[in-house]
Amino acid sequence: MFEEDYIASVKKEFNRYKSLGEKAISQVPDEKIYWQYNSETNSISIIVKHISGNMLSRFTDFFSSDGEKSWRNRDAEFENEKMSRKELMASWDRGWNCLFQVLEELTAEGLSRTVFIRNEKHTVTEAINRQLTHYAYHVGQIIQIAKMICGTDWKTLTIARGASGEFNIKKGL
Repeated sequence: MFEEDYIASVKKEFNRYKSLGEKAISQVPDEKIYWQYNSETNSISIIVKHISGNMLSRFTDFFSSDGEKSWRNRDAEFENEKMSRKELMASWDRGWNCLFQVLEELTAEGLSRTVFIRNEKHTVTEAINRQLTHYAYHVGQIIQIAKMICGTDWKTLTIARGASGEFNIKKGL
């Protein structure tokens, strides 16, 4: 029972972070998707390419090959190349689809299996937790960059500042 609950929980959390990222990206004008605070920071475009590249590498042939694929060019993910929003979101979707395909096929018995990431041994549970925190970290970056770009036009994705009391009342707290 715990294993099934865990699988359902991680699916829910991955979906939540995917949705938050999409809602943040949707608020950013096309010409600002490539904006960088400075040369040492990433743009939304770079982060999307990195998340997608990571997902494709980690979850393609998840049980049968190392999660760091020889065909992955991680360094290229951090180049701020110009893509249309449509191309960028197609890349985003390819990564998430690859991840969710593995999660849909995952069984309770599969959680204790062993997989490798960069030649390091992980249980499937450890590998999934590693990726969940990695993607949450980067989605948080996307949200912060989007907030910086949008300024006062930003529409909050969670509880608005100063609205916690009202939110709690609606929740019966």
